[in-house]
Amino acid sequence: MTVIAVTGASGFCGSRVARAAAARGLEVRCLGRRPGPVGRHVPWDATVGPPDLDGVDVVVHCAAAVGDPVPGAAAERTMRAVNVDGTARLLEAAAAGRRVVWVSSASVYAPSTDRRPLAEDHPVRHQLNAYGRTKAAGEALALAAGAVVLRPRAVYGAGDPHLVPRLLARVRRGLLLLPGPDAPLSLTAVENLAGACLLAAEWPPGAYNIADPLPYGRDAVVAAVLRAHGVRARIRHVPLPVAEAAAGAAEALARLRPRSTPPLTRYAVAQLGRPVVLDVTRAQRQGWCARRTLADLYGPVAAAG
Repeated sequence: MTVIAVTGASGFCGSRVARAAAARGLEVRCLGRRPGPVGRHVPWDATVGPPDLDGVDVVVHCAAAVGDPVPGAAAERTMRAVNVDGTARLLEAAAAGRRVVWVSSASVYAPSTDRRPLAEDHPVRHQLNAYGRTKAAGEALALAAGAVVLRPRAVYGAGDPHLVPRLLARVRRGLLLLPGPDAPLSLTAVENLAGACLLAAEWPPGAYNIADPLPYGRDAVVAAVLRAHGVRARIRHVPLPVAEAAAGAAEALARLRPRSTPPLTRYAVAQLGRPVVLDVTRAQRQGWCARRTLADLYGPVAAAG
């Protein structure tokens, strides 16, 4: 029986991968500080040392430190310790012939104003925050070690602890301000990512975009999420230059206040205000197919025009 180790298996993405692996009859070992939903718990702190991979055939590395801190914040140092140094420790332990699938992020890509889909050869540089920078550094180590690197964008699903809560928190007095005009956006259902993680162990080493079959219209997605959560709010557009200037000012102010979190960042503006569509052809050529869409969770959502 194939033995698969899933790091970060107590988290949103890792737990889905662990459950999907168990459902396929694989022996699952959940690596992390907390037990996962299935299989055997193998304690591991990514900031301390290499994990115990004895008897493991495949490693799916989902563990990551996430967030959007200002440069120099303590959270940025934690991200480097987990996303970069932790990756190095994992790859060291996996070096003896084990297959590694490393879950990265589309946040590694250089910002673009182009509405055309981004393929895996799009430049990886000029990331807008510590998360993007440390994921880029970590995936560079993984690629150099011959791993398969998956680049999802905005992973969502039932129990999502990040995207939807942040969106709902921005509603003020029945109003939600969004940067710029409507834009096409790729999103990734957590089930689509979990399926790719299990298939990718057999793919040639390299980077692969992972996203839902078609991009969505941003405003339609936001409206569907608000409706599903019973939130009545009007959507208003803020000119993109105004939103970017406000984000820059908020970040500058946060740097003067240790441990503070800016209410708006350039990364958040880019995520919602710029078109970001991923080309998933490379993963599809390996036999992967995205079977879930936002409609499965929130009802009909218009695709981007």
